[in-house]
Amino acid sequence: MNTKILIGPSSFGESDDAPLALLRDAGLEIVPNPWKRRYTKAEIITLLQGMQGLIAGLEPLDADVLGQAHGLKVISRCGAGMSNVDLKEATRLGIAVFNTPDGPTDSVAELTVGAILAGLRHLSQVNASLHAGNWDKRIGRLLGAQTVAVIGCGRIGRRVIALLRGFGCRIIGVDPHVTAAPEGVEMMALNEALPQADVITLHLSGEECVLTRDVFAHMKPGVFVCNAARGGNVDEAALADALRVGTVAGAWQDALSAEPYKGPLQAFDQVLLTPHVASYTVEGRKRMEMDCARNLLRGLGKI
Repeated sequence: MNTKILIGPSSFGESDDAPLALLRDAGLEIVPNPWKRRYTKAEIITLLQGMQGLIAGLEPLDADVLGQAHGLKVISRCGAGMSNVDLKEATRLGIAVFNTPDGPTDSVAELTVGAILAGLRHLSQVNASLHAGNWDKRIGRLLGAQTVAVIGCGRIGRRVIALLRGFGCRIIGVDPHVTAAPEGVEMMALNEALPQADVITLHLSGEECVLTRDVFAHMKPGVFVCNAARGGNVDEAALADALRVGTVAGAWQDALSAEPYKGPLQAFDQVLLTPHVASYTVEGRKRMEMDCARNLLRGLGKI
């Protein structure tokens, strides 16, 4: 009987076939994502039947899903975050779980800084205006003159901090799990950072809603908000209200509560929306997907 594995991420192996070739060469039968989008809970339960391995994206892998995945031996997460996987239940069921913490770091960090620059200089709006035949100049803000709060100082957060240092901006770190501040960073609590931050960027690993309605009420007026972590980290209705009243001047959302996204943030031209592509570079994806494929083979005892 062939060892069958299910692919979760819709773009796995698209930019480079090498990760899929590695799995095929090991004799695995690959079941691709048939819909090219994130699986629902019902879909993943059905598709996991008869699978020994899963290349996982952000589909829900809770106790209910894992409990019905009879025969599943390995979950290899293509990405760093593990908040969508019930690790305790996986351990209880004897399912090995791996992730790829290093692969997306540079890609996400670079796009974050690019998005901050785009927001501060209104690139999305002036580009759209010029394409529409207008010559509409807008004054922007200098990144080096801003105070940037980095919420979540793990691998990606620290890489963002390293890139920001070159601009000379003041950097605040917010992370209760970090005891030693990165070079050039002032560590403080969220409620202390909010009134000081001109830019807030999220790089968390969990699903907790951090930017709640109450949190938006305490932000510095005119702040720019970035989310490259999880859609659930931001109360999107509260963000829309904050945009309407001007508390938030603009935002970049790469992670959204529902994907594909259709929602109120589409109405704001000062909100840069990207379809969860922060890790999507040829180099970054190949590294992450190769690490993911090797982890799966390791868990199945194939290497």
